[in-house]
Amino acid sequence: MAAESGQRSLFGEILDWMLAPLLVIWPISVALTWLVAQGIASKPYDRELGETARSLGLQIASEQRSGQARSRYALSSEAAALLRADESDTVYYLVLNPRGEFLSGDRGLPPPPAEEGIVPWELRFRDDEVGNESVRVAYLWVTPEGSSGTMLVQVAETLGKRSRLTNEIIKGVILPQFVILPLAVLLVWLALARGIAPLNDLQRRIRSRDSSDLSPIDERRIPDEVAPLVRAINDLLQRLDQSISSQRHFLADAAHQLKTPLAGLRTQAEFAQREIDEGRSTPTELKRSLQQIALSSQRAAHMVNQLLAMARAEDQEHAARRVAVNLPELAMETVRDFVPRAFEKRLDLGYEGPDEDSSALRIHGHPLLIRELIRNLVDNALLYTPPGGTITVRVVEDPFGQVCVLQVEDSGPGIAEAEREKVFQPFYRALGTNVDGSGLGLAIVREIAQQHDAELSLDDARPRRPGFVEPDGMGPGARFTVRFHA
Repeated sequence: MAAESGQRSLFGEILDWMLAPLLVIWPISVALTWLVAQGIASKPYDRELGETARSLGLQIASEQRSGQARSRYALSSEAAALLRADESDTVYYLVLNPRGEFLSGDRGLPPPPAEEGIVPWELRFRDDEVGNESVRVAYLWVTPEGSSGTMLVQVAETLGKRSRLTNEIIKGVILPQFVILPLAVLLVWLALARGIAPLNDLQRRIRSRDSSDLSPIDERRIPDEVAPLVRAINDLLQRLDQSISSQRHFLADAAHQLKTPLAGLRTQAEFAQREIDEGRSTPTELKRSLQQIALSSQRAAHMVNQLLAMARAEDQEHAARRVAVNLPELAMETVRDFVPRAFEKRLDLGYEGPDEDSSALRIHGHPLLIRELIRNLVDNALLYTPPGGTITVRVVEDPFGQVCVLQVEDSGPGIAEAEREKVFQPFYRALGTNVDGSGLGLAIVREIAQQHDAELSLDDARPRRPGFVEPDGMGPGARFTVRFHA
């Protein structure tokens, strides 16, 4: 089941990485043990074989010095019996005169390679064959005193004793491993099970939590290796708690904001119904009640639309679907949509920037969200700019900063520097403004700007002049600037 779901066991992963090398190293250990055992088994027998060859060479040299040299050298029956006294292996010997002619021994024992250099009395070893049998050969060249030539003396024996000793060494080393290896596997298994127990305890603690419990996980009873993971989970829980708290606060504010227009709508409807029932309603009074009902329903609808826009702006998956957006085209379309409303309030609403056919100022983003950003900025300017004022929507390109700049500025009263950060909070309205609104427009603008990694700033459209009173309620105005990275 774990394989089908793509999950892997941490316990099994660690166990595999610990046991797999063991299973690979064990055959290598056997091979190395066999090679080392061969070397260990050969050394004492090579030493014995070399001593035999050296003794035979000394005997030949001694007989040469005593003048007993003869064309064919033969061991005495006692010496030959002693040389071949090994019951386990067959021993061969060979003596050649300085001319390489056979003197005594076994003709089947081959001489050393001809390219070998001759060093008198240097004992050498080699592996060779006699018939179909492998043998170990000890040989040296003997130079009797008073003689200018060298005689070759070779003694060889089969490998029976060496093979038996090698097998005994391998058995003594390998057989205990058959007991130690399963025991090591068992100990590794138990150690891993004990070592992973804190993870199981952590899992149980997390599973036993209530879904509403977003408090940090206790880091005092966890292994150091998983401490970074637990810290990351705690950081996620903290951010999730903040997000849920913000959503709860937002919903509470939204419910409170919706309560006012809905309560007014209900009050006007009940008042009109009571007037009609009592027969005191006139067409003028009924019309006034219907106008109030329409205004309250309009406020409620605007609030609902803003809440939906806010939710859409906060939707990460929705905002991730981005395409190339023509910023001047969206700005001009928004200005055209608000022209009738600006005309009603006697406001000069205009656009400055390239034509909508220009393809130079394109940004990568979500068209619907960027349109919503521009609409909320223009709507905010229309709400706070007094009659006779001006509103300008401007799109410019900054080739040095590689950004596309959107500006919406007005000639309204402006926003005090102490309140410029607060106006981007949901449902916040500056004191002293008698303007109907949901208080969500600028919060939506900031959320959309953050979704597009854009820089949002707010400053005065014109310099403030101390002591100077602007005519007709005008002021330094406000300029909202959004910098989209190209």
